Amino acid sequence: MSRPEHTAPPEIFYNEDEATKYTSNSRIISIQNEMAWRALELLALPEDEVAFVLDIGCGSGLSGEVLEEEGHVWVGMDISDSMLEVAKEREVDGDLFLQDIGQGVGFRAGTFDGAISISVIQWLCNADKTVNNPRSRLKRFFSTLYSSLARGARAVFQFYPENPEQIEMIISSAMKAGFTGGLVVDFPNSSKAKKYYLCLFAGYKDNAKDSPALPKALGEGDEGVQVNYASKRVHTRRKEPVDRKAVKDKKWVQHKKELNRARGKDTPLDSKYTARKRRTKF
Repeated sequence: MSRPEHTAPPEIFYNEDEATKYTSNSRIISIQNEMAWRALELLALPEDEVAFVLDIGCGSGLSGEVLEEEGHVWVGMDISDSMLEVAKEREVDGDLFLQDIGQGVGFRAGTFDGAISISVIQWLCNADKTVNNPRSRLKRFFSTLYSSLARGARAVFQFYPENPEQIEMIISSAMKAGFTGGLVVDFPNSSKAKKYYLCLFAGYKDNAKDSPALPKALGEGDEGVQVNYASKRVHTRRKEPVDRKAVKDKKWVQHKKELNRARGKDTPLDSKYTARKRRTKF
């Protein structure tokens, strides 16, 4: 089964039929709610306080309802007009914006107390149009999101990475934008329950004493996986030189010369001794 990102751009894939089906499927609703609750838990908002939260890729408002149940005020943005129409029909409480997040988050600096995103960020890694460059879109998205968050706020992304390279591209883009934090993998040994959550912190320097610890991952029997990241790459140097065999050694050079001679190309002599032997043969 092909991934949705490989089928069509999100604004086309989530058409009217797909948007209706997505919101009427009880299994999808259950999974979406579960992941939204987990993202909200990782967001670690202050208790007994109303927070202003951005729902990135809000779709039909399923994750927004979780925010509502906890008494928070939210704003949702999504690229699919059909999804937003379903959200309006469901009369969700959040304000809704039609927006391609790859073009940035257009809110004033320090607007939000936190942000969540469910099953969205991997779409930015797909070059579904010739004008869409994944790294440029990720850079634009994370840099504008960082600005829109209050200092000390968190952003939590549940996503479905296609491969380790995609994870690296997403995380490195976030760190370059100024975020700290890391990856939380719940139930890493389960093929069905395994979930990836990117937990980002805004307004903290690397290794700062007041920087929050990465939330604990969930696990069954074995502990979940937590991987911290920093905005600066650390390059380590080998203590001892590695004894590597030269690829283009004498044998390789001799072989190339023989091939060139067989093809009738002008080839330098191996040495004056080799040349003398050849003249003697003739």
